[in-house]
Amino acid sequence: MSQTRTYRGSCHCGAVTFEGDFDLSKGVSRCNCTLCLRVGQAGVMVKPAAFRLLKGAQDLTVYRVGKSPNSRSFCRTCGVHCFGQGDVPEIGGAYVSINTNCLEDVELAGLPSHHFDGRHDNWMAGTRPEMWPLFRPA
Repeated sequence: MSQTRTYRGSCHCGAVTFEGDFDLSKGVSRCNCTLCLRVGQAGVMVKPAAFRLLKGAQDLTVYRVGKSPNSRSFCRTCGVHCFGQGDVPEIGGAYVSINTNCLEDVELAGLPSHHFDGRHDNWMAGTRPEMWPLFRPA
């Protein structure tokens, strides 16, 4: 049974707010790429239609490695990484990865964690069967 609901989140200073519809009981994703490791990302990946930026588009700055189609959005005031977005066919195409550490009133301890081998662009490594439900609507 799906536990999809709307979660709200923000950066530290509150300039950027967003919400997303997902089932947090499915767990969070972790990636071993050099950026995810450095920012301590624990994310929930959703299709773009399930994500809404509510406030602060003008307060975001985007970081992209080279010509990658994937990017990270940070609050230009407090520096908090709120979400990333891009398109990786191996993981289901277009996505938004919401930084679950930015969610309001959510206890993340004890949630399952699913791993991507982004460091080696080996997106099929790790716990694939458990990851695909993150992209399927409830």
